[in-house]
Amino acid sequence: MLVDGKAIAAEILDQVKTDVEAIGRTVTLTAVTCAPNFETKKYLEMKKKRAASVGITLQIVALPVETTTEEMTSAVYTSAQETDGVVVQLPLPEHIDKETVLRAVPVAKDPDVFGYGEKRDKVLPPVVGAIDEISKLHEVEWTNKRVVILGQGTLVGKPAARYARKRGARVRVYEDGTLDQSSLKTADIIISGIGQPHFIKPDMIKEGVILFDAGTSEDGGVLVGDVHPDAESVAALLTPVPGGIGPITIAYLLKNVVQLAQA
Repeated sequence: MLVDGKAIAAEILDQVKTDVEAIGRTVTLTAVTCAPNFETKKYLEMKKKRAASVGITLQIVALPVETTTEEMTSAVYTSAQETDGVVVQLPLPEHIDKETVLRAVPVAKDPDVFGYGEKRDKVLPPVVGAIDEISKLHEVEWTNKRVVILGQGTLVGKPAARYARKRGARVRVYEDGTLDQSSLKTADIIISGIGQPHFIKPDMIKEGVILFDAGTSEDGGVLVGDVHPDAESVAALLTPVPGGIGPITIAYLLKNVVQLAQA
């Protein structure tokens, strides 16, 4: 069964729009990016469009490739003083210290919730929020389930692993080059955020698996996910790309921005 991410996102956005109107002023979000690639540009375009539809102004600060870590940190700090929320749009060029830049985002202005799991969390990171919304709607059970997570990234892998463990699942996380493919065959739930086009194929997974595809990459000018579309015939639940986790993630990010603005 395919998850209709657009329908779930629409419900969240309806509430966000109502909440923005109740605030009674312009709510602003700033995205700081550096030398954005194809996927990043597409994602930012989608974010800006969705934000405008609910009355949130998204400002994009696009820095050139020669930007240093110090310059980007300064841009993040400056943006935080002038807006309700700041997102650092990943990935960043290799010469920039990602962790230093992310630490520059104040907790009170962080709708991506980079510190998820470190303290008592009032809001969920957007990808985790999307997984949580889908889990509630489709009654996904996590307790004692075998969960395999592909990738250990800041936006998907790390927060998803924390979420799954909090829900009582048995979690294994694999980075590039460390994957034991036999573990995919025994997984009850797979969360992927590695950005490898159609990496997970039907013969690699078991019947009835739940697939959360949070990976995006460009393949021949088209945005595709980590899971091959044919995996739908094997899976109990699959989030397609596009139209699955992506729209919900953006809606949840905007929901978080509004909560920060209210605070």
